[in-house]
Amino acid sequence: MTGVATGASPIPFNTLPIVIGPINYAMGWSFQEISIGIAIYGTLGAILAPAVGALADRVGTKPVAMASLLGFGLAFGLMAFVPDNLMAFYGIWALIGIVGIGSTPVSWSRTINLWFYENRGLALGILLLGTSLAGFVVPQIANAVLEASNWRNVFLALAALPIFVGLPLAYFLFRDPLPEERPLQVASSSGELSGKTLRETLTGYRFWILFISIMCIALAYGGAHIHMVQMVQMHGLAPTTAASVMSVVALGIFSGRIIVGLLFDRFWAPAIAVPVLLLPIVACYLLIGTSTPAPVIFVAGYLLGFAAGAESDMIAYLSSRYFGMKSYGRIYGFLYMPFGIFSSLSATMYGAVRDQTGNYDLVLVWAMALFFVGGMILLLLGRYPVWTPKTEGAAQ
Repeated sequence: MTGVATGASPIPFNTLPIVIGPINYAMGWSFQEISIGIAIYGTLGAILAPAVGALADRVGTKPVAMASLLGFGLAFGLMAFVPDNLMAFYGIWALIGIVGIGSTPVSWSRTINLWFYENRGLALGILLLGTSLAGFVVPQIANAVLEASNWRNVFLALAALPIFVGLPLAYFLFRDPLPEERPLQVASSSGELSGKTLRETLTGYRFWILFISIMCIALAYGGAHIHMVQMVQMHGLAPTTAASVMSVVALGIFSGRIIVGLLFDRFWAPAIAVPVLLLPIVACYLLIGTSTPAPVIFVAGYLLGFAAGAESDMIAYLSSRYFGMKSYGRIYGFLYMPFGIFSSLSATMYGAVRDQTGNYDLVLVWAMALFFVGGMILLLLGRYPVWTPKTEGAAQ
C-alpha cells in the first residue's frame, strides 16, 4: 500500500491539479500544453507496462519495484529545475513515465495476487488504498509548500516520498511468497502458476471487453481528476476549498477500494462494477455550469472518486480471476496500457476544451457517455474460469 502511495501512479496525478494554475501563470503555457506533459508520462509508462510486468514475472516484484521507486523519485525531483522551455518540461515527464512504471500497481498487485485468493478483492483494495492515501496527503503537502514557497519546490518536496518512505519499507518488509506459500488456486500441484498464457488471453473476447471498458472509463475520468481544482474554482470556490475537494475525491477512492473489494469477494464482480461505474454520470452532470453550491460539488467529487477506486480494483481483480496467474504481469501490463494512455490523453482533452470554450461543460457531457459505455460492457464478461491444481483453465 505504501509502495503504491509513494509511486508514479498517484503522485503526479495528485500534484498537477494543485500546480497547473501556478505553472500556467508563471510560464505562460496554456492548460492544454501543460496537460500534454502528463499525457506523455502516462503514455510512455503504459507502453512499457507489459515489459515491466514480464520482468516482474521473471525476476520477482521486489527488485523491479525498488529500482522504479528510486528512479521515479529522482526524475520527479528534476521538475523543480525545469527551464522555461516546453520541450524540457515534456522531456522530464517522459523520463518520469519511463522509470516510474515499475512503482505502479502493475508490479505490486502481482505479489498480492500470489499471496491471496479467497479474500483477494479485499487484499487488492487495501493495496490500492495507497492511491487514496496519496490523494489525502499529496494535495495537502503540495498546497502547503505552494503557499510557503513556489510550484518548483512542490515537486522537490514530493520527490522525497518514494526515496525516503517507499523504498526503505520495500527493502525491509516486502517479498513474494515462496512456492509452498501460494494458495492452491494460484499454483498447480507441481508449483507451476495456473492460468492462461498471454497469447491465449489476447485471442479471447474477455480481454478486449476489459480493454474497451478501461479505455472508456480512463478517457472520461483522468482529465476530470487533473482539472478538478480548476473546475471547482469556476463554481466560485476558493483555491483552498478546491484543494479540499481533492481530499473528498480521495475519500471516495478510499471507500470505493474497500467496499467494492469486499463485494468482489462475495458476488460476481461485473454485477458490482457496473452500477458503481455509472455513478460518475451523476457527478459530471453536477459539475456542469458555474453556480453549483459547494456541498453538491463535494458530492460530485466523492462519486467520481468512488468509481475511480472501483476501476483500479476491477483491473487487478478481473485480470487474476479471468486469466489466472501464469502470465499475470504481462496481461496486467497490457490492460494497464489503456488505463495509462487514455487517463493521460483525457487530461489533454479536458485542457483543450477549456482553452477553446472557456469551461468544461462539453467534455463533461462526452464523459457521461463514456462512463455509460465503459460500465455496461462489463456485463458481457460471463462466468469466471476455474483454476485448480488438476485442471487449469477449465470453465465451470
